[in-house]
Amino acid sequence: MVAGAGRSGTSTVAGALSMLGLHLPQPEVPADETNPRGFFESQWVVDFHKALLDRSPVIRTLDARPEVAELAEQRPTDDDAERLSAWLAEQLAHEQVLVKDPRAFWFHDLWRRTAAGQGAELAFLTMLRHPAEVAKSRDTWYTPDIDEDFRRHRATANVAGWCNAAFVTERITRAEPRVFVRYTDLLSDWRAGLRSVRDVLGLDLDADLESADHHAVDDFIDSGLRRSETTWDSVDLPDTLRAVAEGTWEQLNRLADDPADPSTGPALELLQRDYDKVHDHAVAIALDHTKAREVHVRRNAKANTRAELEGRIKELERQVAELSAPRGRRWGSRSRGSR
Repeated sequence: MVAGAGRSGTSTVAGALSMLGLHLPQPEVPADETNPRGFFESQWVVDFHKALLDRSPVIRTLDARPEVAELAEQRPTDDDAERLSAWLAEQLAHEQVLVKDPRAFWFHDLWRRTAAGQGAELAFLTMLRHPAEVAKSRDTWYTPDIDEDFRRHRATANVAGWCNAAFVTERITRAEPRVFVRYTDLLSDWRAGLRSVRDVLGLDLDADLESADHHAVDDFIDSGLRRSETTWDSVDLPDTLRAVAEGTWEQLNRLADDPADPSTGPALELLQRDYDKVHDHAVAIALDHTKAREVHVRRNAKANTRAELEGRIKELERQVAELSAPRGRRWGSRSRGSR
């Protein structure tokens, strides 16, 4: 299972692994202008996760609320588990199955239970890209035509969501085979970047990564894919959030060197506590703003309901008046002398 925030190179590594022999369940999500080389996501998986999210409190893939991961895991039903189990059973006719969707980590327990029920081993590959670059890339491709205030707010929310997703992803993968790959390493030398993936996860790839012989992946990956190179100087953030994000990035980089590093778990847990405080303070500061928005929405809802009811009343009054009118006025006067 490929994990990591969207715009972190998840599509690039999934595309490479599919070209190296892993089974990517068909059909795939079609490419578009935001990802012209392809997403390398199974349409069934994406539709399945979207249906789950429609019933969950998660409002977007990088939801920044600390409590939302626990709430999302409570939503899948027995029917959902049966659907996933039936689908996965079909895919496991292949020895190595590739699943990639940035929404998947919200439902990790469901995937873990289902894989175990099928006798399959679940392993994680998490892509790492600096949060400033992720925020910039998401801004460029997903919300290009917005005003500056909203752009600044969205950048802050994206960095916060990156932190929250990083904490959840690292925590949920501790019990499984896992590997972390820097996006920059994958672009600079994909063979070296995927050796640890092959060795740690025990994958059987159809290319000799120690050889320089040409492979289709050479035509797929190039350094030009990194179109959003940026630093903290170009992102307007509160200093407290920037400090948490940078500290989280540093700890995740340690996991790229050693996915079993015993010091990173406690360090990330401390950073998550700092993040929870930052988030709580932000909610408190924005309390009046949030309440004002709620009041505005309620007033609009009441006004819309009142207008709808008044319109229905007028229509009913018109119908009553028509039914109460003399027969000649309702149906039109007949010619004189007719009966």
